[in-house]
Amino acid sequence: MISDAHEGLKAAVAAVLHGAAWQRCRVHFVRNALALVPKTAAPMVAATIRTVFVQPDAPSAREQWWRVADGFRPRFPRLAELMDAAEADVLAYLAFPAEHWRQIWSTNPLERVNKEIQRRTDVVGIFPNDAAVVRLVGAVLVEQHDESLIKHRRPGVSSPAAGRLWGAG
Repeated sequence: MISDAHEGLKAAVAAVLHGAAWQRCRVHFVRNALALVPKTAAPMVAATIRTVFVQPDAPSAREQWWRVADGFRPRFPRLAELMDAAEADVLAYLAFPAEHWRQIWSTNPLERVNKEIQRRTDVVGIFPNDAAVVRLVGAVLVEQHDESLIKHRRPGVSSPAAGRLWGAG
């Protein structure tokens, strides 16, 4: 489960999805962090925090997290405290294979899909019935899925959806 640090969401995940991993969205975390520093320091702070997410492996990312937090401690103690408290939540993605990190460290992929659904449904305005909404949203989701297969296609990987796109199914 990936979300911001809303306490209600965290409680719901714990109550309903027993044993599920929870990942604090890194984009939302950076926004929370920037609220603790002057606007003039925001670009430097954001860029410095993002150095954690380009590390090639879990030990390097954790080490960089603490190096960044310690670097902020003298000038931005509240930011360093936030980083101390949020480390496990923001770096939860490190428990998964590295090839999945980009999909699970942020809610941005899901937010893009939601935005596309909203864009398409706004054009229609009023739907004649529930089935019409389901058809449109279903078609948008299939399209998004097929586009992601093409975008992330690897040699030797095949799927029915990819076959349809390439005319082989």
